[in-house]
Amino acid sequence: MLEIYHPTAEINGNISISGSKSESNRWLVLQQIFTNIDILENLGNADDVRILKESFQQFNVEKSSDLKINVGHAGTAMRFLTAYFAVDSKANIILSGSERMHQRPIGPLVEALIDMGCDISYIDKAGYPPLKIVGRDIVAKEVKIKASISSQYISALMLIAPKLAHGLKIIFDGPLTSKPYIEMTKQQMESIGIKVNWIENGIQVLPLNDISNQKITIESDWSSASYWFSMMALAKSGQINLQHYQAKSWQGDAIVAEIYQKYFGVSSKISRGELQISKTKDFNYPETLILDLNATPDLAQTIAVTCAGLKLKAVLKGLSTLKIKETDRLLALKNELKKIGTDIQISEDSLEIISFDVVKEKPVIDTYDDHRMAMAFAPLALKYPIQIKDSQVVNKSYPTFWQDLSKVDFELIKN
Repeated sequence: MLEIYHPTAEINGNISISGSKSESNRWLVLQQIFTNIDILENLGNADDVRILKESFQQFNVEKSSDLKINVGHAGTAMRFLTAYFAVDSKANIILSGSERMHQRPIGPLVEALIDMGCDISYIDKAGYPPLKIVGRDIVAKEVKIKASISSQYISALMLIAPKLAHGLKIIFDGPLTSKPYIEMTKQQMESIGIKVNWIENGIQVLPLNDISNQKITIESDWSSASYWFSMMALAKSGQINLQHYQAKSWQGDAIVAEIYQKYFGVSSKISRGELQISKTKDFNYPETLILDLNATPDLAQTIAVTCAGLKLKAVLKGLSTLKIKETDRLLALKNELKKIGTDIQISEDSLEIISFDVVKEKPVIDTYDDHRMAMAFAPLALKYPIQIKDSQVVNKSYPTFWQDLSKVDFELIKN
């Protein structure tokens, strides 16, 4: 249990956030395919990145039959490795994860890969890990996949496509969710010479055997930056400077800067790679915040908690994917916001913040093995002391989060 509070609610400081988890994982897959990619600077330090990197290292070194790889809670690693191993003829893998990972669906990706001719079977429950994967050389040219469940299924297929003899045309079955993550994958691939084209109802990746030597610097993570925007929204005053950010970002969550300036009075600018965040004085908040977060669902928890801290009514839509994340994030938000006197209603794809009550002394926030629950609720400590259970879950995406809070005078007490 970690108790957190801030004595002044004024935050000032310089913070260095490591490279984007999303960018880092995509580069690791591309580096496995094209070995002359050299990731020079700012690879993410998140558990998800470490696990994907170590999984590739294990595969490259051991080369044994029935190799067993366990990705723990790392959902991106599970999806990207499933696709990669399925098209590597040297792979003979048992791919598993944590108990929660075995409850998270992977069926749409597996079924698409099987349709392409891949050899994948479910070890336990159909549609879910663990998986038995025997890699094959694949000559399929086209595949259809459900597009409304997880953009990572599509990114996984895109990343392996240059390795295939004919590349791959990926047809979307249903509406596309989290499109900015698909666009990020596309832009990263194009930056090293892979041709990727949007087509009617899908995306096409052309094959590529070789690329020129590449030296990569990864932009810092905008999802991690979102918690600092929330802190500034709830603070009395201050300025936070975050390092290694770009004005033109590949990351969809960079929209957080626009959202927080428009609705929460947090201004920001980027100068020479530094993202400067400060609070607007005498800001007029909307009566009710209405946002569709279909493209950027990872911001939902942060924004919901900011609204609760400011006692701002809100309707957040486009959240259907939150139910299959590390936990059912909609239900988790309902449970934990209730502890701070905030009443919300949830549906299959939305939440509505309805009313507010007095906060009980030192509310105890459950994290549900979900890194974003811990970090989304932490900014409330600028308003009143809170307690976070299983605070180490932040290691999944932002291992230095609590150390960084202490740099700007948050008081952290382990109970």
